Parts: sequence; C-alpha cells; structure tokens
Amino acid sequence: MTDSNVRNVPFSPPDITDAEVEEVTKAIKSGWITTGPRTKEFEKKIAEYVGVKKAVCLNSATAAMELTLRILGIGPGDEVITSAYTYTASASIIEHVGAKIVLVDNAPDSFEMDYSKLDEAITEKTKAIIPVDIAGKMCDYEAIYKVVENNKGIFKPNNEIQKVFNRIVVMTDAAHALGAERHGMKCGQVTDFTCYSFHAVKNLTTAEGGAVVWRSLRGLDDEWLYNRFMLYSLHGQSKDAFAKTKKGSWEYDIVLPAYKCNMTDITAGIGLIQLNRYGVLIKRRKEIIDMYDKALLPLGIKRLQHYSDEYASSGHLYLMRIPGIEEAERNKIIVKMAEAGIVCNVHYKPLPMFTAYKNLGFDIKDYPNAFNVYKNEVSLPLHTLLSNEDVEYVIDSLKEILNNM
Repeated sequence: MTDSNVRNVPFSPPDITDAEVEEVTKAIKSGWITTGPRTKEFEKKIAEYVGVKKAVCLNSATAAMELTLRILGIGPGDEVITSAYTYTASASIIEHVGAKIVLVDNAPDSFEMDYSKLDEAITEKTKAIIPVDIAGKMCDYEAIYKVVENNKGIFKPNNEIQKVFNRIVVMTDAAHALGAERHGMKCGQVTDFTCYSFHAVKNLTTAEGGAVVWRSLRGLDDEWLYNRFMLYSLHGQSKDAFAKTKKGSWEYDIVLPAYKCNMTDITAGIGLIQLNRYGVLIKRRKEIIDMYDKALLPLGIKRLQHYSDEYASSGHLYLMRIPGIEEAERNKIIVKMAEAGIVCNVHYKPLPMFTAYKNLGFDIKDYPNAFNVYKNEVSLPLHTLLSNEDVEYVIDSLKEILNNM
C-alpha cells in the first residue's frame, strides 16, 4: 500500500454539526453557562426518550454510578459485583465508596459475565450488581434478576432505602447503551438504576457528561430521589443556582458535605441537539455494522452480535475477535492497521491485568475466559463520520493484513 493510497480513519471522533455550535453559542450568550434551564430541559428530554419519569444529568457516567451507590448507602463492609471485562469506572466507584470490589469472569467465548459465576459470587454482604452493557448491547437481565431473586433470602438491608428494595440492587453501567432495546424495553426501563455516558467518544456526546435514570418503585418517591441526586451532586446545597435566581431567594442550607459533579448548560446544549439527531445517528451505526458483518463473518471472524429478533444494541463499538491468534499477533495487526491510517482499539483489557487491581489482590489467572476474549479482540472504527468508502477501506486493509500473516 503506497502513502498516496493511505486514508486517515480515526477511531471515534465526535459528530458535531453547526446546530450544536449554535446552541452552545446561545447558552453562552444567555448568561447561563453552569447548571440552568438547558440542563433541566435535557434531563426532561432524556427521561422522555428512555420512557421513565425522571433523569438526572451529571458531569460523567462515573459520577452517576458513584452517587447512586452513595445514595443507596453502600460503603465499608458491603460488597458490589461487576464484570472483570470492563473499563475501570465500573469498578473504581466501588472502591471510592469503601465497599469491596467483586469481579466475575466472562462466560466462555462471550463479552458478558458468566451468570452462574455471578450466583456463586453473592454473599450476605452483597448490596449491588453492576452489569455492563458492553458495546451498547444489553445484558441478559432475565438471568441477572433470576440470580437476584434466588439470593433474596440472604440479603441484609442496612438502611431505609435498601429496605424498600429488600434485595440486591441492579445498577447498569450503560455508558455505551443509550437507545438499546431488549424484548421491547429500552435500556433504562429494565434495571433499578441505569447510568449513561455522554463522553466525547460516545454515540451521543456532551463533551463530558452522563446521566442516571431509574425505574419507579412503590415506596420510593421519584421526586425525593431526584432531589437526593441534586443534593449529592452540588455540595449538599439545598438550592442550585437556578433556584436561587427567584427574587429574594438567596437563602440555602448545606444538608450534607457532598460532592461537585453537576452538568453545565453549555454541555447540555450540545446534548439537546445530539438527542434530536440521535435516531439518525443510531441508524447510520447499524448500516456500518451490517457492512462489517457482511464482509468479515465469511472470513471466520467472530464478533459481538448487535442485533437479533430479541434485541437491538445502540451500535457503540464493533468488537471482533480473530480466532487462533494471541496477544502479540493481535497487537501487530493493530500496528499494521495504524500504518494504513486506521486507528483500532482493544475493548477491554480485563481489570485484573492492571496494576491498580493487582494491588487489590486480583489475578488474571482467576479470569481465564476474560483473558481468552481479550487476547484476540480488535475494535474497528465505528462512528457516524465514516463514509461507505471508509468502511470498505477498513475491510480491505484488514483482509490484506490477515492474508499476509
């Protein structure tokens, strides 16, 4: 391949149009650049899109997940389970609140956790499970809730909100999965809490940002819960800046020494336009995935299946596995693709392989299925700025590299 034939194919640039730029400009000129009317409108629109009563927009999915654990009163002496095959944010938040991280291995040849091992991991100290909707595909929540129900008898609530659930809480790391569906229900309608990311590389971006939604539950007032998130996200202050703009309404209280992770109106402005475009963006992702599948499956390449009669993912990442190769060969393929101007990635290096998790006592030898999925995984570029010619170039380049191995 000559230099003149090399294309520049980035991995996942943000798809920003003039409409987003104009909305940000309006926000700046309005005088509201921190949490204000656009953030509140974005929360309303996210809740409507998902099909729930309330949404809380914050500065990251990580903040959304951590605040949820804190509001649930999960902390030292508790255990929280998540997947060994995920980004660190799914687990680091457990450490942040002082609870014990419990990692579960993948099922064989799967990007999802092994639900039989999930069952084995539960103890009377388990307070929450954090499944990961990797690449935008929803987990098998029927299996997860069956495990939760089977262990209801050993659950020991520590506070009033845990008594309302009276079982292990399921909080989805849906950083990738806004807009995904399974059995006719949207991601956000299925589990107790669902947390989304609007980071720069996500399907819908606010540059930095995230949101949490929840299922309405008898005995748990939605307005009370929304206000708890407001308190926890803004220093425990009883009024945000928007509420304090009412004439003479300066007075406020600090209810608890809390955190600072609110969303701004500048970022919410981006999100409002992105949400208006989201149906088109997801449709384009599906077209690209279909192109990859049609070309690569006949080669014997395995991939995460995004669509079936039972589910449709958000199409966030194209995770493929090349049978019969090890880490070193996989890494050479990524280098060769980079030489062709194509940026690839790996999702994910299992958590027990990182220094931080080794220091917590985790060993990748205890997670053989996660390692076997990781060692030959390559994530191809998947974003809405790709032309069909770009996709064909990625496919042709990959085929040429594999043929020359």
